[in-house]
Amino acid sequence: MSNGVFRLLPDGGPGGMEPSDMAPADAFTTDNKSELNKTFFATSDESILSGVWECAPCREEIAAYPCHEMMTVISGSVTLTMGDDDPQIFTVGDTFFIAKGTPCVWEITETLRKFYMIAM
Repeated sequence: MSNGVFRLLPDGGPGGMEPSDMAPADAFTTDNKSELNKTFFATSDESILSGVWECAPCREEIAAYPCHEMMTVISGSVTLTMGDDDPQIFTVGDTFFIAKGTPCVWEITETLRKFYMIAM
């Protein structure tokens, strides 16, 4: 992990990406249950994280989003629905932010790869 200036690489860079387990096993909506991550930066207490994450299609009802997170979609698509609001679809090139505590339905409809910046 880098501690200074670094470039976020969409393929994870040298060493590639590693298996991840952020999505619950029962959330996946297809036979593909792959999930990968590469953290490029983390503070010593991991209260700030930045990297690239990929996940196969899945759907989660999240009572309270666990962190503040800014994301940019590299590939794929994710649909977010907050309460009775219309679903918002984010695709390649879209950058969006979810505030900690936000209740939402998170649905990856096409394998998603994103850059992320998380603040706990």
